[in-house]
Amino acid sequence: MREIGIGLIGGGYMGKLHAVAMQAAPGVFNTALRPRLEMICTTTEEGAAAKAQQFGFARATSDWKMLVSDSKVEAIVIASPQTTHREIALEAFRLGKPVLCEKPLGASLADATAMVQAARESGQVNLIGFNYIRTPATQLAKELISEGAIGDVTFFRGEHTEDFFADPDQPASWRSFGDANGTLGDLSPHMINCAQFLLGSITELNAQIETVYKKRPSEEGSGQMVEVSNDDVAQFMCRFEGGIAGHLMFSRVATGRKMGLIYEITGTKGAIRFNQEDQNSLWLYQSKDGERLAGFRQILTGPAHPDYKAFCLGPGHGTGYQDQLIMEARDFLEAIETGNTNWPTFADGLAVSRVVDAAKQSAQSGAWTKIQG
Repeated sequence: MREIGIGLIGGGYMGKLHAVAMQAAPGVFNTALRPRLEMICTTTEEGAAAKAQQFGFARATSDWKMLVSDSKVEAIVIASPQTTHREIALEAFRLGKPVLCEKPLGASLADATAMVQAARESGQVNLIGFNYIRTPATQLAKELISEGAIGDVTFFRGEHTEDFFADPDQPASWRSFGDANGTLGDLSPHMINCAQFLLGSITELNAQIETVYKKRPSEEGSGQMVEVSNDDVAQFMCRFEGGIAGHLMFSRVATGRKMGLIYEITGTKGAIRFNQEDQNSLWLYQSKDGERLAGFRQILTGPAHPDYKAFCLGPGHGTGYQDQLIMEARDFLEAIETGNTNWPTFADGLAVSRVVDAAKQSAQSGAWTKIQG
């Protein structure tokens, strides 16, 4: 079995999940390529050393350029703020190293475009961290749609709603400033990606964007109120390729909603429902059941469904959020080993960025806007 040295940039919440996933993937999936945790980078030398010890990396640094250029670091995982993604990825590709980058791909459409171009020119493996599409239930939903289990799809409704900013008295934070940190930049990419995974490209949309709480208490606790410069809520009507109609909405002020990645798909012969807060269930309605048995039935994920068996042999026992990252790590390692990049790639991240950019344009103009590219 061949080893590959992994360099991780970012030691926060997502950095920890990626480190754990890399350690777990070989045991769970028996990957032919075995990751070696070679180096981690965080903002300070002291912090990096502490994270290296905690996560099991051999070395640490506060200089991402040192990590990317190190000869023992053969593949890069970017789990730092999105404003840093472009520069890191471009340097990694210049040096001929594969990259797994957290979502969103960049802080802007220009960033995402440049990153995709660099990935293509380098010929290196590139994946983006849209992990929610890897749940066994959503993989099953994709299979059912492809098999025609609900007939021709006629409508899609999706949302990504949470309540981490629902309290108007919660102090401002880094999330309160900058386009990339608003709801459209932060939460919407997951559902946009999920919708396009299930149904194909969004071709046009008509969007509304709103800041519900325009001022928040300052983070320093001075009692002063500060202006919030980005959005709390966004929504749009849309059309998918083939003419399917849809509606997507996103909110960080949805009181009571903790992880509301939810979709409902209506077809000519049935329908599918899913809620990430109950991620091990998929709800299926089929018209062929007739009036006597009409109704949604709950499908509990189990070993018969994609990727489940590697984690657990008991139907209904379930997989969790960390498991989605382990699947993602497996995908990255297999792509490097085989040379065949799995979905979703940087190009898929760019497709999401184009939808987000179109939503901003539409909200400003008040008109339907076509997705470019």
